[in-house]
Amino acid sequence: MKNNKYLLSLLLIFVTSCDSGQQQLLVISKADYGQRLQGFWLGQNIANWTGLITEMDKIGTAETMPFYTDADWGSPDQKAYWGEYVPHANSIDFYFEPEEQPWGSDDDTDIEYMYSYLHHQHRTSKLSAEQIRDGWLKHIYSETDAPLFKKFPDSRPQVENFLWVSNERARQLMEQGMVPPHTSLPINNPKSSMIDAQLTTEIFGLLAPGRPDIAMQIAELPIRTTAHDQAYWVAQFYVVMHSLASVVDSSKSPQQQTQWLAQQASNRLPKDSSVYKIYQFVWDQYLRHPDSWQQTRDAVYQRYQLQGADGYSYVEPFDALINFAASLVSLFHGQGDIVRTIQIGSLVGWDSDNPTATWGGLLGFMLGIEGVMQAFELQQVSTSYWIHRTRRNFPDQTEQQLGEDNFVNMAQRDLETIDLVVTELMMGRLQVSDNSWFIPVNNLAKNDIFLHKNTSR
Repeated sequence: MKNNKYLLSLLLIFVTSCDSGQQQLLVISKADYGQRLQGFWLGQNIANWTGLITEMDKIGTAETMPFYTDADWGSPDQKAYWGEYVPHANSIDFYFEPEEQPWGSDDDTDIEYMYSYLHHQHRTSKLSAEQIRDGWLKHIYSETDAPLFKKFPDSRPQVENFLWVSNERARQLMEQGMVPPHTSLPINNPKSSMIDAQLTTEIFGLLAPGRPDIAMQIAELPIRTTAHDQAYWVAQFYVVMHSLASVVDSSKSPQQQTQWLAQQASNRLPKDSSVYKIYQFVWDQYLRHPDSWQQTRDAVYQRYQLQGADGYSYVEPFDALINFAASLVSLFHGQGDIVRTIQIGSLVGWDSDNPTATWGGLLGFMLGIEGVMQAFELQQVSTSYWIHRTRRNFPDQTEQQLGEDNFVNMAQRDLETIDLVVTELMMGRLQVSDNSWFIPVNNLAKNDIFLHKNTSR
Protein backbone atom coordinates (compact mmCIF):
# COMPACT_ATOMS: atom_id res chain seq x y z
CA MET A 1 0.00 0.00 0.00
CA LYS A 2 2.61 2.51 -1.12
CA ASN A 3 -0.01 5.16 -1.80
CA ASN A 4 -3.77 5.61 -1.88
CA LYS A 5 -4.43 5.24 -5.60
CA TYR A 6 -5.52 1.61 -5.22
CA LEU A 7 -7.97 2.26 -2.38
CA LEU A 8 -11.60 1.65 -3.21
CA SER A 9 -14.21 4.35 -2.78
CA LEU A 10 -16.41 2.61 -0.27
CA LEU A 11 -18.47 4.62 2.14
CA LEU A 12 -20.29 7.79 3.00
CA ILE A 13 -21.35 9.09 6.38
CA PHE A 14 -24.40 11.31 6.48
CA VAL A 15 -27.24 12.36 8.73
CA THR A 16 -30.83 11.74 7.74
CA SER A 17 -34.11 12.63 9.38
CA CYS A 18 -36.20 9.95 10.99
CA ASP A 19 -39.19 9.83 13.33
CA SER A 20 -36.99 9.82 16.43
CA GLY A 21 -34.73 12.62 15.27
CA GLN A 22 -31.40 12.55 13.48
CA GLN A 23 -29.77 9.23 12.62
CA GLN A 24 -26.20 8.79 11.48
CA LEU A 25 -25.80 6.13 8.80
CA LEU A 26 -22.88 4.41 7.16
CA VAL A 27 -23.57 3.66 3.49
CA ILE A 28 -21.48 0.90 1.92
CA SER A 29 -21.59 -0.29 -1.67
CA LYS A 30 -21.87 -4.07 -1.75
CA ALA A 31 -20.09 -4.22 -5.11
CA ASP A 32 -17.09 -2.35 -3.71
CA TYR A 33 -17.16 -4.44 -0.55
CA GLY A 34 -17.15 -7.63 -2.61
CA GLN A 35 -13.96 -6.49 -4.34
CA ARG A 36 -12.43 -5.85 -0.96
CA LEU A 37 -13.41 -9.29 0.32
CA GLN A 38 -11.71 -10.84 -2.70
CA GLY A 39 -8.65 -8.75 -1.82
CA PHE A 40 -8.83 -10.12 1.71
CA TRP A 41 -8.73 -13.72 0.50
CA LEU A 42 -5.98 -13.08 -2.05
CA GLY A 43 -3.82 -11.00 0.31
CA GLN A 44 -4.20 -13.57 3.08
CA ASN A 45 -3.18 -16.46 0.83
CA ILE A 46 -0.14 -14.66 -0.59
CA ALA A 47 0.95 -13.76 2.93
CA ASN A 48 0.20 -17.19 4.37
CA TRP A 49 2.23 -19.11 1.79
CA THR A 50 5.05 -16.55 1.88
CA GLY A 51 5.22 -16.70 5.67
CA LEU A 52 5.16 -20.51 5.65
CA ILE A 53 8.61 -20.48 4.04
CA THR A 54 10.15 -19.14 7.25
CA GLU A 55 7.64 -20.57 9.75
CA MET A 56 9.50 -21.64 12.92
CA ASP A 57 12.91 -21.16 11.31
CA LYS A 58 13.91 -18.63 13.96
CA ILE A 59 12.40 -18.94 17.43
CA GLY A 60 15.07 -17.38 19.63
CA THR A 61 16.85 -20.54 20.75
CA ALA A 62 20.54 -21.35 20.52
CA GLU A 63 19.85 -23.78 17.68
CA THR A 64 17.94 -21.22 15.59
CA MET A 65 19.93 -18.05 16.24
CA PRO A 66 20.61 -15.55 14.86
CA PHE A 67 17.26 -14.17 13.76
CA TYR A 68 16.67 -13.30 10.11
CA THR A 69 17.33 -9.76 8.88
CA ASP A 70 16.60 -7.92 5.63
CA ALA A 71 19.86 -9.30 4.27
CA ASP A 72 18.31 -12.78 4.29
CA TRP A 73 15.53 -11.88 1.87
CA GLY A 74 16.07 -13.83 -1.34
CA SER A 75 18.54 -16.23 0.26
CA PRO A 76 18.05 -20.02 0.54
CA ASP A 77 15.45 -21.04 3.09
CA GLN A 78 16.69 -22.64 6.30
CA LYS A 79 15.16 -25.58 8.11
CA ALA A 80 12.45 -25.03 10.69
CA TYR A 81 13.37 -25.96 14.24
CA TRP A 82 11.79 -29.41 13.74
CA GLY A 83 14.38 -30.10 11.02
CA GLU A 84 12.47 -29.76 7.75
CA TYR A 85 12.27 -27.38 4.82
CA VAL A 86 8.99 -26.38 3.17
CA PRO A 87 8.06 -28.21 -0.04
CA HIS A 88 6.74 -25.23 -2.00
CA ALA A 89 9.78 -22.91 -2.07
CA ASN A 90 13.57 -23.04 -1.89
CA SER A 91 14.28 -19.41 -1.10
CA ILE A 92 12.92 -16.71 1.18
CA ASP A 93 10.77 -14.68 -1.17
CA PHE A 94 7.17 -13.87 -2.01
CA TYR A 95 5.14 -16.86 -3.12
CA PHE A 96 2.44 -16.63 -5.78
CA GLU A 97 0.28 -19.50 -6.98
CA PRO A 98 -0.03 -19.49 -10.78
CA GLU A 99 -3.41 -18.84 -12.30
CA GLU A 100 -4.02 -22.45 -13.33
CA GLN A 101 -3.37 -23.81 -9.81
CA PRO A 102 -5.54 -23.26 -6.70
CA TRP A 103 -4.22 -21.85 -3.45
CA GLY A 104 -3.94 -24.68 -0.96
CA SER A 105 -5.80 -24.28 2.30
CA ASP A 106 -3.82 -23.99 5.52
CA ASP A 107 -4.82 -23.40 9.14
CA ASP A 108 -4.53 -19.63 8.61
CA THR A 109 -7.37 -19.68 6.08
CA ASP A 110 -9.30 -22.94 6.28
CA ILE A 111 -11.10 -22.45 9.59
CA GLU A 112 -12.12 -18.94 8.53
CA TYR A 113 -13.38 -20.53 5.31
CA MET A 114 -15.35 -23.03 7.39
CA TYR A 115 -16.90 -20.31 9.57
CA SER A 116 -17.85 -18.32 6.48
CA TYR A 117 -19.44 -21.43 4.96
CA LEU A 118 -21.32 -22.29 8.18
CA HIS A 119 -22.80 -18.79 8.41
CA HIS A 120 -24.05 -19.11 4.86
CA GLN A 121 -25.23 -22.70 5.20
CA HIS A 122 -27.27 -21.97 8.33
CA ARG A 123 -28.42 -18.56 7.05
CA THR A 124 -27.49 -17.02 10.37
CA SER A 125 -25.88 -13.81 11.52
CA LYS A 126 -24.44 -15.48 14.63
CA LEU A 127 -23.30 -19.09 14.98
CA SER A 128 -24.47 -21.05 18.00
CA ALA A 129 -22.18 -23.19 20.12
CA GLU A 130 -23.78 -26.33 18.70
CA GLN A 131 -23.38 -25.13 15.12
CA ILE A 132 -19.69 -24.48 15.76
CA ARG A 133 -19.15 -27.89 17.36
CA ASP A 134 -21.05 -29.75 14.65
CA GLY A 135 -19.21 -27.81 11.95
CA TRP A 136 -15.83 -28.66 13.43
CA LEU A 137 -16.66 -32.35 13.70
CA LYS A 138 -18.04 -32.52 10.16
CA HIS A 139 -15.38 -30.52 8.35
CA ILE A 140 -12.20 -31.07 10.39
CA TYR A 141 -10.51 -34.44 10.50
CA SER A 142 -9.77 -36.09 13.83
CA GLU A 143 -6.35 -37.44 14.75
CA THR A 144 -7.48 -40.94 13.75
CA ASP A 145 -9.57 -40.50 10.60
CA ALA A 146 -7.34 -38.00 8.77
CA PRO A 147 -5.88 -39.21 5.47
CA LEU A 148 -2.20 -39.87 4.87
CA PHE A 149 -0.29 -36.76 3.84
CA LYS A 150 3.14 -36.43 2.23
CA LYS A 151 4.98 -33.18 2.94
CA PHE A 152 7.47 -33.98 0.16
CA PRO A 153 7.30 -36.30 -2.86
CA ASP A 154 9.91 -38.60 -1.33
CA SER A 155 8.81 -38.33 2.32
CA ARG A 156 6.97 -40.99 4.27
CA PRO A 157 3.18 -40.54 4.32
CA GLN A 158 1.74 -39.77 7.74
CA VAL A 159 -1.68 -39.04 9.21
CA GLU A 160 -2.20 -35.27 9.39
CA ASN A 161 -5.36 -33.42 10.44
CA PHE A 162 -3.74 -29.96 10.28
CA LEU A 163 -4.67 -29.02 13.83
CA TRP A 164 -2.20 -28.01 16.52
CA VAL A 165 -2.11 -26.88 20.15
CA SER A 166 -5.40 -25.26 21.24
CA ASN A 167 -7.30 -26.08 18.04
CA GLU A 168 -6.41 -29.75 18.40
CA ARG A 169 -7.44 -29.89 22.04
CA ALA A 170 -10.71 -28.08 21.31
CA ARG A 171 -11.67 -30.66 18.68
CA GLN A 172 -10.87 -33.50 21.08
CA LEU A 173 -13.22 -31.91 23.60
CA MET A 174 -15.93 -31.51 20.95
CA GLU A 175 -15.74 -35.24 20.24
CA GLN A 176 -16.62 -35.70 23.91
CA GLY A 177 -19.70 -33.51 23.44
CA MET A 178 -18.27 -30.24 24.81
CA VAL A 179 -19.17 -26.91 23.17
CA PRO A 180 -17.66 -23.41 23.27
CA PRO A 181 -16.84 -21.58 25.47
CA HIS A 182 -16.06 -24.63 27.64
CA THR A 183 -13.58 -25.83 25.00
CA SER A 184 -11.30 -22.89 25.84
CA LEU A 185 -11.40 -22.98 29.63
CA PRO A 186 -7.89 -23.71 30.95
CA ILE A 187 -9.18 -26.52 33.13
CA ASN A 188 -10.28 -28.27 29.92
CA ASN A 189 -7.79 -26.85 27.44
CA PRO A 190 -4.30 -26.15 28.79
CA LYS A 191 -3.31 -24.75 25.36
CA SER A 192 -5.85 -21.92 25.42
CA SER A 193 -3.10 -19.30 25.72
CA MET A 194 -1.70 -20.25 22.32
CA ILE A 195 -1.99 -18.44 19.01
CA ASP A 196 -4.94 -20.36 17.53
CA ALA A 197 -7.88 -17.92 17.76
CA GLN A 198 -5.99 -14.97 16.33
CA LEU A 199 -5.51 -16.78 13.01
CA THR A 200 -9.04 -18.18 12.69
CA THR A 201 -11.41 -15.32 13.60
CA GLU A 202 -10.30 -12.11 11.84
CA ILE A 203 -13.05 -12.59 9.25
CA PHE A 204 -15.75 -11.78 11.80
CA GLY A 205 -14.58 -8.17 11.75
CA LEU A 206 -15.31 -8.05 8.03
CA LEU A 207 -18.77 -9.51 8.57
CA ALA A 208 -19.64 -6.42 10.64
CA PRO A 209 -18.38 -3.45 8.58
CA GLY A 210 -17.83 -0.33 10.64
CA ARG A 211 -19.37 -1.86 13.75
CA PRO A 212 -16.78 -3.44 16.06
CA ASP A 213 -19.42 -3.80 18.75
CA ILE A 214 -21.37 -6.18 16.50
CA ALA A 215 -18.19 -7.84 15.24
CA MET A 216 -17.23 -8.77 18.79
CA GLN A 217 -20.69 -10.22 19.38
CA ILE A 218 -20.55 -12.60 16.42
CA ALA A 219 -16.87 -13.44 17.05
CA GLU A 220 -17.40 -14.19 20.75
CA LEU A 221 -18.07 -17.92 20.58
CA PRO A 222 -15.63 -18.64 17.73
CA ILE A 223 -12.87 -16.92 19.73
CA ARG A 224 -13.96 -18.69 22.90
CA THR A 225 -13.72 -21.99 21.06
CA THR A 226 -9.95 -21.99 21.60
CA ALA A 227 -8.81 -18.81 23.40
CA HIS A 228 -8.92 -17.64 27.00
CA ASP A 229 -7.79 -14.51 28.82
CA GLN A 230 -4.82 -12.84 27.06
CA ALA A 231 -5.20 -14.90 23.87
CA TYR A 232 -8.87 -13.91 23.79
CA TRP A 233 -8.00 -10.21 23.89
CA VAL A 234 -5.40 -10.62 21.15
CA ALA A 235 -8.00 -12.18 18.86
CA GLN A 236 -10.46 -9.38 19.67
CA PHE A 237 -7.80 -6.82 18.77
CA TYR A 238 -7.59 -8.22 15.24
CA VAL A 239 -11.37 -8.48 14.87
CA VAL A 240 -11.81 -4.81 15.81
CA MET A 241 -9.16 -3.71 13.30
CA HIS A 242 -10.84 -5.66 10.50
CA SER A 243 -14.24 -4.20 11.34
CA LEU A 244 -12.97 -0.63 11.43
CA ALA A 245 -11.09 -1.01 8.14
CA SER A 246 -14.40 -0.02 6.51
CA VAL A 247 -14.38 3.44 8.10
CA VAL A 248 -10.71 4.33 7.94
CA ASP A 249 -10.05 7.77 6.46
CA SER A 250 -8.83 7.16 2.91
CA SER A 251 -7.49 10.72 2.67
CA LYS A 252 -4.80 9.73 5.17
CA SER A 253 -1.61 7.91 4.25
CA PRO A 254 -1.52 4.10 4.49
CA GLN A 255 0.79 4.47 7.49
CA GLN A 256 -1.68 6.76 9.27
CA GLN A 257 -4.57 4.46 8.42
CA THR A 258 -2.99 1.34 9.91
CA GLN A 259 -1.78 3.24 12.97
CA TRP A 260 -5.29 4.58 13.54
CA LEU A 261 -6.78 1.10 13.26
CA ALA A 262 -4.26 -0.28 15.74
CA GLN A 263 -4.85 2.57 18.17
CA GLN A 264 -8.62 2.13 18.06
CA ALA A 265 -8.28 -1.60 18.68
CA SER A 266 -5.79 -1.05 21.52
CA ASN A 267 -8.24 1.31 23.24
CA ARG A 268 -10.50 -1.68 23.85
CA LEU A 269 -7.83 -3.77 25.59
CA PRO A 270 -7.84 -3.95 29.40
CA LYS A 271 -5.20 -1.45 30.50
CA ASP A 272 -3.77 -3.80 33.11
CA SER A 273 -3.43 -6.71 30.68
CA SER A 274 -0.19 -8.08 29.30
CA VAL A 275 -1.64 -7.61 25.82
CA TYR A 276 -2.00 -3.87 26.28
CA LYS A 277 1.45 -3.49 27.83
CA ILE A 278 3.02 -5.42 24.97
CA TYR A 279 1.20 -3.19 22.50
CA GLN A 280 2.56 -0.08 24.19
CA PHE A 281 6.08 -1.47 24.36
CA VAL A 282 6.23 -2.35 20.65
CA TRP A 283 4.71 1.01 19.72
CA ASP A 284 7.28 2.86 21.83
CA GLN A 285 10.11 0.87 20.28
CA TYR A 286 8.83 1.68 16.81
CA LEU A 287 8.74 5.39 17.61
CA ARG A 288 12.33 5.25 18.87
CA HIS A 289 13.73 3.72 15.69
CA PRO A 290 11.07 3.64 12.95
CA ASP A 291 13.60 2.68 10.29
CA SER A 292 14.87 -0.46 12.04
CA TRP A 293 12.33 -3.22 12.51
CA GLN A 294 15.17 -5.53 13.51
CA GLN A 295 15.90 -3.43 16.60
CA THR A 296 12.24 -3.60 17.61
CA ARG A 297 12.14 -7.36 17.07
CA ASP A 298 15.33 -7.85 19.10
CA ALA A 299 13.87 -5.71 21.90
CA VAL A 300 10.77 -7.93 21.90
CA TYR A 301 12.95 -11.03 22.15
CA GLN A 302 14.96 -9.61 25.07
CA ARG A 303 12.02 -8.26 27.03
CA TYR A 304 9.51 -11.06 26.61
CA GLN A 305 11.21 -14.30 25.66
CA LEU A 306 14.27 -13.83 27.87
CA GLN A 307 13.08 -11.53 30.66
CA GLY A 308 9.39 -12.40 30.99
CA ALA A 309 8.21 -8.83 31.44
CA ASP A 310 4.73 -7.34 31.80
CA GLY A 311 3.20 -10.43 33.36
CA TYR A 312 3.98 -12.66 30.39
CA SER A 313 6.13 -15.76 30.82
CA TYR A 314 7.20 -17.24 27.49
CA VAL A 315 6.33 -20.92 27.09
CA GLU A 316 6.75 -21.86 23.43
CA PRO A 317 6.87 -20.22 19.98
CA PHE A 318 3.13 -20.81 19.52
CA ASP A 319 2.27 -18.45 22.40
CA ALA A 320 -0.37 -15.88 21.52
CA LEU A 321 1.60 -13.06 23.13
CA ILE A 322 5.03 -13.51 21.52
CA ASN A 323 3.32 -13.73 18.15
CA PHE A 324 1.15 -10.70 18.91
CA ALA A 325 4.32 -8.74 19.61
CA ALA A 326 5.91 -10.04 16.40
CA SER A 327 2.83 -9.09 14.40
CA LEU A 328 2.98 -5.51 15.69
CA VAL A 329 6.61 -5.26 14.59
CA SER A 330 5.62 -5.94 10.99
CA LEU A 331 2.46 -3.81 11.19
CA PHE A 332 4.15 -0.68 12.51
CA HIS A 333 7.35 -0.93 10.51
CA GLY A 334 5.47 -2.04 7.37
CA GLN A 335 3.68 1.33 7.54
CA GLY A 336 0.63 0.23 5.59
CA ASP A 337 2.58 -1.14 2.61
CA ILE A 338 1.31 -4.68 2.03
CA VAL A 339 4.52 -5.78 0.30
CA ARG A 340 6.84 -4.50 3.01
CA THR A 341 4.56 -5.67 5.84
CA ILE A 342 4.51 -9.26 4.56
CA GLN A 343 8.26 -9.17 3.97
CA ILE A 344 9.00 -8.03 7.53
CA GLY A 345 6.45 -10.45 8.94
CA SER A 346 8.15 -13.35 7.17
CA LEU A 347 11.56 -12.40 8.54
CA VAL A 348 10.63 -11.40 12.08
CA GLY A 349 10.57 -14.94 13.51
CA TRP A 350 8.46 -17.37 15.55
CA ASP A 351 5.19 -18.54 13.90
CA SER A 352 5.78 -16.24 10.96
CA ASP A 353 2.98 -17.38 8.66
CA ASN A 354 0.30 -16.29 11.15
CA PRO A 355 0.99 -12.55 11.53
CA THR A 356 1.71 -12.29 7.81
CA ALA A 357 -1.63 -13.91 6.96
CA THR A 358 -3.44 -11.56 9.34
CA TRP A 359 -1.94 -8.41 7.85
CA GLY A 360 -2.06 -9.73 4.29
CA GLY A 361 -5.80 -10.20 4.75
CA LEU A 362 -6.39 -6.82 6.37
CA LEU A 363 -4.30 -4.82 3.90
CA GLY A 364 -5.66 -6.90 1.04
CA PHE A 365 -9.16 -5.90 2.12
CA MET A 366 -8.18 -2.24 2.29
CA LEU A 367 -6.69 -2.41 -1.21
CA GLY A 368 -9.24 -4.64 -2.94
CA ILE A 369 -8.22 -7.45 -5.23
CA GLU A 370 -7.00 -5.21 -8.04
CA GLY A 371 -4.96 -3.17 -5.59
CA VAL A 372 -3.29 -6.31 -4.24
CA MET A 373 -2.29 -7.38 -7.75
CA GLN A 374 -0.94 -3.94 -8.55
CA ALA A 375 0.98 -3.72 -5.28
CA PHE A 376 2.80 -6.96 -6.15
CA GLU A 377 2.97 -6.06 -9.86
CA LEU A 378 1.08 -9.20 -10.83
CA GLN A 379 -0.46 -9.62 -14.28
CA GLN A 380 -2.14 -12.85 -13.24
CA VAL A 381 -2.40 -14.99 -10.11
CA SER A 382 -4.61 -17.79 -8.84
CA THR A 383 -7.96 -16.80 -7.41
CA SER A 384 -9.18 -20.37 -6.78
CA TYR A 385 -9.03 -22.25 -3.48
CA TRP A 386 -8.43 -25.90 -2.56
CA ILE A 387 -10.15 -26.40 0.80
CA HIS A 388 -9.89 -30.19 0.65
CA ARG A 389 -6.13 -29.99 1.03
CA THR A 390 -6.75 -29.77 4.79
CA ARG A 391 -10.50 -30.03 5.47
CA ARG A 392 -13.41 -32.17 4.29
CA ASN A 393 -17.08 -32.40 3.30
CA PHE A 394 -17.43 -29.14 1.43
CA PRO A 395 -19.27 -28.98 -1.92
CA ASP A 396 -17.31 -28.41 -5.10
CA GLN A 397 -18.35 -24.88 -6.07
CA THR A 398 -16.19 -24.83 -9.22
CA GLU A 399 -16.51 -28.20 -10.93
CA GLN A 400 -14.69 -27.00 -14.04
CA GLN A 401 -11.67 -25.77 -12.05
CA LEU A 402 -9.04 -27.32 -9.85
CA GLY A 403 -9.93 -26.73 -6.23
CA GLU A 404 -13.41 -26.48 -4.76
CA ASP A 405 -13.99 -22.73 -4.72
CA ASN A 406 -12.81 -19.29 -5.80
CA PHE A 407 -12.57 -15.85 -4.26
CA VAL A 408 -15.59 -14.49 -6.18
CA ASN A 409 -17.86 -17.20 -4.72
CA MET A 410 -16.34 -16.85 -1.26
CA ALA A 411 -16.88 -13.08 -1.27
CA GLN A 412 -20.46 -13.49 -2.49
CA ARG A 413 -21.34 -15.83 0.38
CA ASP A 414 -19.84 -13.35 2.84
CA LEU A 415 -21.90 -10.53 1.31
CA GLU A 416 -25.08 -12.56 1.85
CA THR A 417 -24.11 -13.17 5.47
CA ILE A 418 -23.48 -9.46 5.96
CA ASP A 419 -27.01 -8.83 4.66
CA LEU A 420 -28.25 -10.77 7.69
CA VAL A 421 -25.81 -9.08 10.09
CA VAL A 422 -26.91 -5.64 8.89
CA THR A 423 -30.64 -6.32 9.10
CA GLU A 424 -30.78 -8.60 12.16
CA LEU A 425 -28.01 -7.32 14.45
CA MET A 426 -27.33 -3.75 13.30
CA MET A 427 -30.98 -2.86 12.66
CA GLY A 428 -29.86 -1.45 9.31
CA ARG A 429 -31.24 -2.10 5.87
CA LEU A 430 -30.31 -3.19 2.37
CA GLN A 431 -31.00 -0.61 -0.32
CA VAL A 432 -31.80 -2.76 -3.35
CA SER A 433 -31.86 0.09 -5.87
CA ASP A 434 -28.15 0.86 -5.52
CA ASN A 435 -27.09 -2.43 -3.87
CA SER A 436 -25.86 -0.78 -0.67
CA TRP A 437 -26.07 -1.31 3.07
CA PHE A 438 -27.37 1.45 5.32
CA ILE A 439 -25.82 0.86 8.74
CA PRO A 440 -26.71 2.91 11.86
CA VAL A 441 -23.56 4.08 13.61
CA ASN A 442 -24.85 6.53 16.22
CA ASN A 443 -23.55 4.50 19.15
CA LEU A 444 -20.00 4.48 17.81
CA ALA A 445 -19.50 8.13 18.70
CA LYS A 446 -19.76 7.15 22.37
CA ASN A 447 -16.73 4.92 21.90
CA ASP A 448 -14.62 7.64 20.28
CA ILE A 449 -14.70 5.92 16.91
CA PHE A 450 -13.68 8.44 14.27
CA LEU A 451 -16.13 8.64 11.38
CA HIS A 452 -15.69 10.81 8.32
CA LYS A 453 -17.20 11.83 5.05
CA ASN A 454 -15.46 10.17 2.15
CA THR A 455 -15.14 13.01 -0.34
CA SER A 456 -13.78 10.75 -3.11
CA ARG A 457 -17.26 9.52 -4.06
